[in-house]
Amino acid sequence: MRTHLDAEALRQWAALALDSMRRHRRDIDALNVFPVPDGDTGTNMYLTLEAGIEAMLAVDATLEGEGGTERLAALARGMLLGARGNSGVIASELLRGVAAARAADLERTLDGTWLAGALDRAAGAAHGAVADPKEGTVLTVARAAADAALAAASASGGDLHEVADAAAQAARAALAETPNQLEALRRAGVVDAGGRGYVVLTDALLEVVTGVHRELPEFPRTAPVPDSLASPEDLVHGYGGPAYEVMYLLDAPDDAVPSLKSRLATLGDSLVVVGGEGLWNVHVHVDDAGAAVEAALAVGHPHRIRITYLADVVGAGHQQATGRALVVVAHGQGVADLLEASGVTVVRAPALGRPSVQEFLDGVEATGASEVVLMPGDKDSRPVAESAALAARDAGRRVAVIPTRSIVQSLAAVAVHSPDEPFDDDVVNMTRAASATQYAGLTTASREALTSAGTCHVGDELGVVRGDILEIGSDCRDVAVRVVGRMLSGGSAELVTVVLGADAPEDLLDVVEAWVAEHHPGVEVVGYEGGQPRWHAIIGVE
Repeated sequence: MRTHLDAEALRQWAALALDSMRRHRRDIDALNVFPVPDGDTGTNMYLTLEAGIEAMLAVDATLEGEGGTERLAALARGMLLGARGNSGVIASELLRGVAAARAADLERTLDGTWLAGALDRAAGAAHGAVADPKEGTVLTVARAAADAALAAASASGGDLHEVADAAAQAARAALAETPNQLEALRRAGVVDAGGRGYVVLTDALLEVVTGVHRELPEFPRTAPVPDSLASPEDLVHGYGGPAYEVMYLLDAPDDAVPSLKSRLATLGDSLVVVGGEGLWNVHVHVDDAGAAVEAALAVGHPHRIRITYLADVVGAGHQQATGRALVVVAHGQGVADLLEASGVTVVRAPALGRPSVQEFLDGVEATGASEVVLMPGDKDSRPVAESAALAARDAGRRVAVIPTRSIVQSLAAVAVHSPDEPFDDDVVNMTRAASATQYAGLTTASREALTSAGTCHVGDELGVVRGDILEIGSDCRDVAVRVVGRMLSGGSAELVTVVLGADAPEDLLDVVEAWVAEHHPGVEVVGYEGGQPRWHAIIGVE
């Protein structure tokens, strides 16, 4: 039983909350009837939380010691930047309120009294971010949890267990009451989707404090579904709200935001504006999407603009996508250009990181295809691709993941792609081509380490074959030749592919071509300007 929260507790809470949101995402989506019956609240909250956790994990390696304040700040900022939909934006503000409570008193122990105050501040911040708050939503559930936490903190002297338990119990009770507070929920006979997502968060917090898992209870329909809400087709035909959902990040001074809110409030509804200190996340439903963007241009710099036609989203399950497409991760501009020229949809990964689930899903959506093949291109991106594939399948697409571990394996798979073949046959052929491709990379050692090839020192040139350092040298060209020689030693290769990095020696490809021509004259060498960072070259042998 924990008596206070610390950095490890925050990491555990984040992991538990994300896993629980993933498991309950579809159930929460099915409850989504307000403000728009688009069936994505659980997905949006999951993706928003995932973006925050990615940001929190990114700072872990840079921190020494406790670091709880920094982790909370990174989690809140990551959710702000990655928030999706009305529910995701509100969730990001809730976590921003918790982070702000910590920043306001850095010396305070994170006990039950602090937690109650943080939940109170978060509920207030979220309520203030919504232009027209309604009872019976996640705002109601968050307020009930905060009030119960404050009462428990006062009665128990700040006992963390008592406060966390009171918050979780009150959240569940408030959620059960939401159909009695909001007409749309009463008519549909369901509890609020966003409120149920908030219960996931408070239950995960209680589990971290107590070490005891409590499964999220079922909240059955409380009334028959009327004919007007009987099917998604009816929802589409009956939807009479604004035509577009508009979201964007906005760089603007804090004092300019009130006028922006006033302007957007005249254009539509479901307005939520969260953030601060010059960075804001804006969500609104409008009929004139251009006017919503122009309002942002009048006060600052909008970016990551996303405009969604709501009727399309509401009826997405009944609009049939067609065709087959490939979605491939690329770390360099040159490779991205090459893939796009071949008709592949590219997910551009950060320089030294992996793409998010949302970036994969955006790629899938951009294809407009009913059948999609994802290729992560490295081992760290594979689980992200698998999560995106699961979400895309839930949305009605047929999706497969080919577990490529290098861009050269992805290129080999793309080369044999045949959209006229049956889906399974095409996937099998691409998987075979990828698995038959050896891969290696050339990079420079950034620290001293003991490797399979001996001890390497800072500045040494390394040849990494299938993830293992097998060659060490002082010259990148020499290491490249030794790596290629090792990969060609089996004698059955036909093609060597060299993807040159941003800092590759100008004559690296010439050196490899000359060596292969002399020692393996029957093997073809092709080279591409990949432009990837860190790796001087990525080499494939088929």
